Amino acid sequence: MAETTPIAVPGGRYVPVGDTRLHIVERGQGYPLIVLHGGPGLDHTTFGDYLDPLGDSLRLILVDQRSQGRSDRTDPETWTLVQMARDVVDLAASLNLKEYAVLGHSYGSLVALQNAVDFPGAAAQTIISNGFPSARYLAWVGENLENFEPVELRQQVASSWEREASVETAEQVNELLSEQLPFHFADPLDPRIDDYRTRTAGAVNSAEMLRHFAVQEYGGIEVEDQLGRISQPTLVLAGRHDRACSVAAAEAIANGVPNAQLVIFEKSGHMTFVEENEAYLATVRQFLTSS
Repeated sequence: MAETTPIAVPGGRYVPVGDTRLHIVERGQGYPLIVLHGGPGLDHTTFGDYLDPLGDSLRLILVDQRSQGRSDRTDPETWTLVQMARDVVDLAASLNLKEYAVLGHSYGSLVALQNAVDFPGAAAQTIISNGFPSARYLAWVGENLENFEPVELRQQVASSWEREASVETAEQVNELLSEQLPFHFADPLDPRIDDYRTRTAGAVNSAEMLRHFAVQEYGGIEVEDQLGRISQPTLVLAGRHDRACSVAAAEAIANGVPNAQLVIFEKSGHMTFVEENEAYLATVRQFLTSS
């Protein structure tokens, strides 16, 4: 049985999904868009209010994924990309969604990509935002860290990553993520970093989940040779200056999926939906209304 979790936030609710309950927050009305957060170990709060303008025509379903955020805790044996991908299908069924789209960013994009491979056509459209199709692309991260400037921030980011495998509390997770943010913006000194911290306050982060995945290549996604199975229109988004998820990885996804479109945000790093917010929203809106 799933364990009891914190009380739902205003506007949020629990939805039975297989062996557990997922906590979701819904904003807007219209065509359903299931939104999967990054991490692992984070929650829907990582999107702040940056996607909210889409609510004029979309029903944003912001999900706290399995054992994360306010969702019920489950057996760690179920903490896999394959299971989280299945959770998306089960969530859609529980919500009686006949047609819907899925958007995943960062770690959420790995879940979305696994979902598209394992359940082709279940979602009418899939959006892969700043992701990769194979763990081999993680080598890119280390190479970028070696050259990351300024040096003091390089040391800060390196130290925070080393501490992920031993993190104990939600507060420590918050601290680590805050220390890593400069690496994820094209400009490590971008003043919008502080604004992002403010607009994403109130997260319920999971130290246990972060520890779990920090020692196994964050889920070990390996679907590069299976991308041809994806049948739905797929939008692949990337930041030209992303130090975590390379443009080459995005190109590999777009080249492997039969009906894929690739959009690169030329002024962004990993935080595309923050760094080029208006362009990001316009791209997502156009894709969902034209495909």
